[in-house]
Amino acid sequence: MLEGMNAPHHGSLDETTYHFGDTAVVFDLDGTLVDSEPNYFKASLGTLARYGVTDFTWADHELYVGISTLETIGIWQCRYGIEAPALDLLDDLNARYLELARADTHVFPQMRLFVERLHTAGVPMIVASGSSPEAIEAILTGTGLGAQLTRYVSADEVALGKPAPDVFLEAARRLGVVPARCVVLEDAAPGAAAAHAAGMRCIALPYVAAQADDPAFTTADLLFKGGQEEFTARAACAWLERSAASA
Repeated sequence: MLEGMNAPHHGSLDETTYHFGDTAVVFDLDGTLVDSEPNYFKASLGTLARYGVTDFTWADHELYVGISTLETIGIWQCRYGIEAPALDLLDDLNARYLELARADTHVFPQMRLFVERLHTAGVPMIVASGSSPEAIEAILTGTGLGAQLTRYVSADEVALGKPAPDVFLEAARRLGVVPARCVVLEDAAPGAAAAHAAGMRCIALPYVAAQADDPAFTTADLLFKGGQEEFTARAACAWLERSAASA
């Protein structure tokens, strides 16, 4: 595993032509491409309050980073004794989240630049997320990322969410490539574990600083331990080119 700060930073993206071979790239969405967790937290506060839970904190929310929305709701039902059907909670949470997301969702600047460079180079790309298809579509459209990222798959469309590999394997199937060709970008430990289980390379950039030492991140091929503050499109492109050359 190579840590991001030790990855070569030579050359400018505006001046350097990269060669990525037959690599395909699979992006997680929340916490990787966009900083959507604050919106999910606000939506969660509203939904849980509706069902009588008023002590939900950001620290509680961090426990669910990286797993699917539907699985999160299942845990809530057990933890808080919520008897309402999971789909009712899901509909309520999605409605609240989509209202917030459409109003304001921040794309990480270096990640947008990375997507643009991969798109220019003709690299096949897809989003594989634990969010609902409606949420993914809204984020990609609202942020303009959908111009480059035209394909996506939701964990709602497969049997098991992360850390199971299902959503990444489905992403590879939709791209028409074998898993070994894929590089996953992930911010959460369950996603890094899912990438490893899928037989894919992984660039990891932990969203939750306290989780940066999670053993799942040791399986990543390139780790930006400082998360988005450390990640640069240039370093990722340089590593991806070397990785393609040695594959």
